Amino acid sequence: MVILQKRVAGLTEDSLDRFVTRAKRVAGLRGSVTVLVTSSRELRRLNQRFRGKDRPTDVLSFPPELVGARGFAGDLAISADIATQNARRLGHSPAEEVKILTLHGVLHLTGYDHESDNGEMARREQRLRQELGLPIALIERTGTRAAKSSNRRVRGGTPQRMLRNSTGAHPPRSAHYSRRRAR
Repeated sequence: MVILQKRVAGLTEDSLDRFVTRAKRVAGLRGSVTVLVTSSRELRRLNQRFRGKDRPTDVLSFPPELVGARGFAGDLAISADIATQNARRLGHSPAEEVKILTLHGVLHLTGYDHESDNGEMARREQRLRQELGLPIALIERTGTRAAKSSNRRVRGGTPQRMLRNSTGAHPPRSAHYSRRRAR
C-alpha cells in the first residue's frame, strides 16, 4: 500500500505501488510493504521518536516487530521534500528519487545493513538499480559516512503503530531486525 501524504511530481500512488512490487520481486522480499511519502517535518518527527535523532532524513525502514511476521515485510517512510531536493541536485526526476529511496528501504527490510556489511548492500543496490532502470543508487552517491548517518532501520514499531499510538502511548518494544536472507 502506498500513501502519498505529500505529492511528488510525476508520481502517483499506483505507479509507486507497481514499483514497490517490482522492487520486492527483484530483492526477494515477500510480504506486504506500506510506503508513506510525507514531509521532512514528519520524517524528522519519526526519526526523533524512533531513533532519537532530531533531524529529518530521506528514508526510514520499519521492519516488522516480529521476525517472520506472516504476510508483512514492513513499512517505509520517505521525505518528499528531501527526495525533490536530491533529484534537483542530481539531475533526475523527483519520482525517480522516491523510487531510489524505496529500493534502498526495501533492501533494509530484507536484512541488509550498509553500516556493517562491508559494501554488500551497496553492491546489491547498484545491481538492482540497474535492473530497475534507476539512476545512481543512494549509497553510491552518499558514501559510507553520509549513508551511516542518514537512513537506518528503525526500532520500536511501525508508522501504522505510531499513528495508532498518537495519543502519547509508547510504541511496542521491538528487537533490532537484522535477518539475512539465504542466497
